[in-house]
Amino acid sequence: MQVFTDLDQVPDGFGPSAVTIGNFDGVHRGHQAVLGRLVHLARADGLAAVAVTFDPHPAVVHRPESAPELLTGLADRLDLLAATGLDAVLVIPYSLAFAAQDPEAFVTRYLTAGLGARSVVVGHDVRFGRDNSGTLATMVELGGEHGFEVVAIDDVGECLAESAGARQRWSSSAARALLAEGDVAQAADVLGRAHRVRGTVVHGDARGRELGFPTANLGGIAGMVPADGVYAGWLRRPALAESDPGHPDVRLPAAISIGTNPTFDGVERRVEAYVLDRTDLDLYDEEVVLELVEHLRATLRFDGIEPLVRQMHDDVARARAILG
Repeated sequence: MQVFTDLDQVPDGFGPSAVTIGNFDGVHRGHQAVLGRLVHLARADGLAAVAVTFDPHPAVVHRPESAPELLTGLADRLDLLAATGLDAVLVIPYSLAFAAQDPEAFVTRYLTAGLGARSVVVGHDVRFGRDNSGTLATMVELGGEHGFEVVAIDDVGECLAESAGARQRWSSSAARALLAEGDVAQAADVLGRAHRVRGTVVHGDARGRELGFPTANLGGIAGMVPADGVYAGWLRRPALAESDPGHPDVRLPAAISIGTNPTFDGVERRVEAYVLDRTDLDLYDEEVVLELVEHLRATLRFDGIEPLVRQMHDDVARARAILG
């Protein structure tokens, strides 16, 4: 998949293309259905399948004080978009100046002149251009003027968010609500995959190593961190996967702890992963991805080292059973 972060990077004569537009935070199952429809239409008509997305998220620019925590950082969003079969993604740097464009200026600059759009796939609730003044009707009208057809699609699917007690759409907000409660298994039903966080392994207190459970502590985290607790999951190593895809250490089973280490009066919230049965790994300064599969227990304060270590052994055994 080609990634363009500026219109100047799009080759001359690119296209013709089928294009869709969205933030695609989390690239959840609803997004995947839309993108799958786009790819199918593009292949049938001999077009390039292209998604237009934004970085940063528009909410961060317009209302930073109340912007939602993003499910995925840009690197993971692009990985997940690539997995849908897209040919290209245009990442538009979002700013107030960009948002001030009228709907026709956006369409002509980015969709038709920039990407050679012949088909535009959008939801019935699409909004674009200054003050979100562009609607589906606007897009259809502009399509007639500028030579592209508009394919409007309905919302796709729903999930049961048990905490809310009601059925909801597959949506980024539904996934956020579930992750905020630590329900990574139900969030995976919305996302169509295990939720992931990405970061670089940094030096911690080395307390885990002293207890016989050396952990990889993450810094510079991208992706929403779920509720405090202990989780079963996987530690994935993107750089190793790229250099040696068949290496057995590309994806490793792990017990993952999120919280402040209350047994040791910790105050800093941390994300750390113990790779099951491995004490030989040197992951410092390596970027890793944690995939959270199931919540094991809440974060607890223990009365001493011995009960903590007993619980850690139990956590590891449960994680091993869950991950197979």
